[in-house]
Amino acid sequence: MNQIQIWFGILTRQSIRRGTFSSLNVLVKQIRDYISSWNQEAKPFTWTATADEVLAKVRLIKTNVKKLVNSNSK
Repeated sequence: MNQIQIWFGILTRQSIRRGTFSSLNVLVKQIRDYISSWNQEAKPFTWTATADEVLAKVRLIKTNVKKLVNSNSK
């Protein structure tokens, strides 16, 4: 999940924050143009976490969400 967040951060910093957009269509075109440009010289992100570390985080989040849902349903 973090790599997706990193990529959207890059998109935001390098494309979206640098422009002004007169309409939603102009913004969508800018994003699509950026993605096309990115894909021309795409380099894969490297995973730094092991599968066990990722699964441990998922279990922790699942537990916390259950606690939150249970406390809000009372």
